[in-house]
Amino acid sequence: MYKFLIYISYSYSIPIGKPLQEEIERRGYKVFWFSDIENTKQYFSENEKILNTVEDVIKYSPDIVLTATDNVAHFFSGIKVQIFHGFLSNKRQEMNSHFKIRGFFDLYTTQGPSTTEIFEQLAKKYGYFEVIETGWSKVDPLFPIVQKTITEKPVILISSTFTSRLSLAKNELVFNEIKRLSNTRKYHFLCVLHPKLEEEIKSKFKNLENENFNYFDTTNLTPLFRRADLMLSDTTSAIVEFLLQEKPVVTFKTKVPFEHLIDVTEVSEIENAIDLALTKPNNVMKAIRKYIELTHPYFDGKSSERIIDASINFFNKDKSHLKSKPWNLIRKYKVRKSLKYYKFW
Repeated sequence: MYKFLIYISYSYSIPIGKPLQEEIERRGYKVFWFSDIENTKQYFSENEKILNTVEDVIKYSPDIVLTATDNVAHFFSGIKVQIFHGFLSNKRQEMNSHFKIRGFFDLYTTQGPSTTEIFEQLAKKYGYFEVIETGWSKVDPLFPIVQKTITEKPVILISSTFTSRLSLAKNELVFNEIKRLSNTRKYHFLCVLHPKLEEEIKSKFKNLENENFNYFDTTNLTPLFRRADLMLSDTTSAIVEFLLQEKPVVTFKTKVPFEHLIDVTEVSEIENAIDLALTKPNNVMKAIRKYIELTHPYFDGKSSERIIDASINFFNKDKSHLKSKPWNLIRKYKVRKSLKYYKFW
C-alpha cells in the first residue's frame, strides 16, 4: 500500500493533482493533499483529503510526494517527484525558472521531448536525480479530443497571465477593444483570468458580462477549451494547453511570436487576426501540429498513469548510482521559514 502526497501552492494546481488523485485511488493506494499556502485550502472540494499542518504530513509519512511547486519541504518523508505547475511558456523569467535545478527533487516527470532533452542533460550534469517523460496530468481530461459543437457565433476564449508587463488583461486599450468587440455581436466571448491577477482587473472583466460575454472564475479550464474556437491571449502557459486541441491562438505582444501563433502588436489588428485565425490557415495549423509533437505528444489521457508508474518504479528501484543531493541550506531554511516549522527531530 503506497502512500502519496500531492503538494501544491496555488489553486491553479488543483486541476493538476485531481487526475493523479483519481489514478491513485483507482489503484487502491492512499493519497492526501498539502498546500504550503493557507489561502489555497478554501478552494479544495470535499473530494480532496487535506492534511492541514506540517505535523499532519509528518505523521502520515508519505512514500511519494508529487510536487506541483518549485520547492518542497525536504524534511517530509518519501521521494520528491516534480510534476510541474505549468507548461513552459515563452517568458524569459519562466524559461530560467522551468529548468532551474533547486536540489529538492529525485525524479522529474517531463511533458514532452522539448523539455525532456534539457532535463536529461541536467540530470547528467548534476547526477542526483532522474528524468522520465510521461506527459502532464492536468491535460488528461482534455482527451480524447471532442469535436466542437458548431455554434451560431465563433466562440473566443480570453485568457491572460498575471505578469504586469505581459498581461493582456492589464492593457486598457486591449480591454476597450474587447469591450467593443463584445458589442458587435460577431463573436461570443468566454473569459477566464489568472487567479493571481488583482481583483480590480477581474472585476472590470466581470462587468463586461452580456449576451456575448461570459466571465468564469474557475481553474477548471477544460470545459472552456472545448467550447472555444480560438483563444485570445498573451504569454500564459494556458496557450499550450489550448493548442493541444489543434485550435488557433491569437496573441497580443507575446514575448516570442512563434509561427504556431498569430501575433499582433497593435490593438487595431486584433479583430482582423481573429477573423484570420477562424479560417485556420494551413501554415499556422501545420506549425501547431509540429509544436504539439515537441511539447506534449500524448493524446491518450493517460499521463497520470505514466506518472504514477514512474514514481512507484523509482521508489522501488536501486538508487545507489545517484549522488547525494546538495546541502542546499539557504533554500531549505526558506522552506522552513515559509512553513514556520523549525523542528529538526
